[in-house]
Amino acid sequence: MATDYDAPRKRDEDLKEDSLEQLKASRSDHQSSSVDEDEVEAAEGFELPGADLSNVELTVAVVPAQEDEFTCSQCFLVHHRSQLAYEENGLPVCSECAS
Repeated sequence: MATDYDAPRKRDEDLKEDSLEQLKASRSDHQSSSVDEDEVEAAEGFELPGADLSNVELTVAVVPAQEDEFTCSQCFLVHHRSQLAYEENGLPVCSECAS
């Protein structure tokens, strides 16, 4: 909820005048118990783990490693040359695996 810090503040006398019933009534006026969202529409966008995706065809463009990239011999991820920590037996190791 946004707060307007420039609005005048209530004094202690004004706070004492507000009764508990008035505060409850104003609170219930601002809240709505109904939700305007269709549950079926909301559920259509969710993918459950283990869902059957056998009828879904995925296409991914595979780009070969560039000249300034290497594949780590421990985690097998492709990294930029700036992430090369050292080479062990001629095999590159990234800085994440080295630490």
